[in-house]
Amino acid sequence: MAGGWAHDGAVQDQIDASVEDAVALARSRLASGESLSHCEECDSPIPEARRKAIPGIHLCVSCQSKLEAQQTAQNTINRRGSKDSQLR
Repeated sequence: MAGGWAHDGAVQDQIDASVEDAVALARSRLASGESLSHCEECDSPIPEARRKAIPGIHLCVSCQSKLEAQQTAQNTINRRGSKDSQLR
């Protein structure tokens, strides 16, 4: 049950949109192409097992972890527009 001017199912539509955005973001971050033998950030060798497990990999484990930590910190969107998010 939606209130105000929102139609029935508006909350579910918002949830679906959030999930679709998260899936699209995850897919865009997947590596593609040929794996590199050395990390493009720190030039350390990438183990063969990692290259086989993740086709198209360009970063070593430590550089990939740093990148993911930065990306997670940037993706703090509150779609609901709660009062807390407006006060920050």
